[in-house]
Amino acid sequence: MEQPYLLYSDGKGNIFEDRTLYAAGRCGWDAIPVPEKDWMELPRGGNLYELPGRRGIGLDVRTGEMRLCDKGWAVAAFVPPAYTGLYLSAYETEPQAPTLPLFCYTAAGWRKNKFYVPAIRIEKDIRQDCKGYDPEKIKTGAETLLQLYPKNRLVKHLMKNCALTYHCPAARNFSLGRWECPVPVSPACNANCVGCISLQPDEEQVVASHDRLSFIPSVEEIVEFTVPHLMTAPFPIISFGQGCEGEPLLVWETLRDAIREIRKHTSRGSININTNGSKPDAVEELCKAGLNSIRVSMNSARREIYMAYYRPNNYDFEDVVESLRVVHRYGGWTSINYFVFPGMTDSEDEYEALRRLIRKTGLNMIQWRNFNIDPDWYLGKIGVSDTGAYMGIKQLMSLIRKEFPSVRFGYFNPPMERIKGNFEKDFAH
Repeated sequence: MEQPYLLYSDGKGNIFEDRTLYAAGRCGWDAIPVPEKDWMELPRGGNLYELPGRRGIGLDVRTGEMRLCDKGWAVAAFVPPAYTGLYLSAYETEPQAPTLPLFCYTAAGWRKNKFYVPAIRIEKDIRQDCKGYDPEKIKTGAETLLQLYPKNRLVKHLMKNCALTYHCPAARNFSLGRWECPVPVSPACNANCVGCISLQPDEEQVVASHDRLSFIPSVEEIVEFTVPHLMTAPFPIISFGQGCEGEPLLVWETLRDAIREIRKHTSRGSININTNGSKPDAVEELCKAGLNSIRVSMNSARREIYMAYYRPNNYDFEDVVESLRVVHRYGGWTSINYFVFPGMTDSEDEYEALRRLIRKTGLNMIQWRNFNIDPDWYLGKIGVSDTGAYMGIKQLMSLIRKEFPSVRFGYFNPPMERIKGNFEKDFAH
């Protein structure tokens, strides 16, 4: 396979290849060559971004030396859900360059009339594949749900905001009556995440990608639509804790009462919470009520890196670890929503910390999620000037698989059928 050529943008929405440079990748602060075997065709649903104020770095096709492309701005790719990027886009940032929006910035290249990215498909489940969404069916499904639940504020939020305005994959699946149904519940949060997608301080250059939920739904509002979903949807899950809200554990009493009421009506499906894991005592109460699984978000298994990014209020990294341990003790499914940042996630220090976390918690699953953040801004915000030695994301995955064969890899919360049956089977079909 030939190496893809570097891409650049003319600043007017046009992208070109530079045939004097092969595309490079980035790990941490370093621009490096990308192994030929790591490139794959850009998956359907992927996008390309111009990176203003940044010049792409590539390998000279004649000399093999790294140099800048001065023909236009650098280009990066958005890798869609179910795929994990292996290298960031390589570029040099000019002094007055604007901070990039909250998206992932994977390396990209051009070869034989196709766009390529260094990535792997980490998840077999097709639940968020682009080809699975018919806009007309989504619109019809949303209108039907709004008619069925005319007074339900949460259904209105999920359909009008999430499904039809923000095109949230989970909300669109709910409109189609299938798989994982989102249940946002909290307008407040007890963390101040650098890359929060629903609330950013006014003084920051970046803007949240959408507005946050503005109310706490009642138990009745939650139960009204989640019970029918669990009873009728294929491979059903309901998930508290979404990108359009704060921290669901802040309203854990509402969740506890909702879970109890749901389980009075049906034992079918899985009840999950996506959370920062800040309140292990609350997590235990939810487990007693019938919570089946937990997914804890973290940018790092190292306390110092975690705390610098999450900037928590009144909780510590050990609380996060304890929440995973609580669910494990109750026999529930435990996952981490692991923000993959090449050069940091695959550093030697992070690898050792991840091994300790798996041993300490009995972790069931790692969801290898692409980190939606400006790389330079992120490293600056958490004060990292040297990311240290790194091994490559694929090598990290290989080592973890070998040492912990029972730990599952993926991108989404698995339904109960996957948890209890053949995990590797694609259950979304």
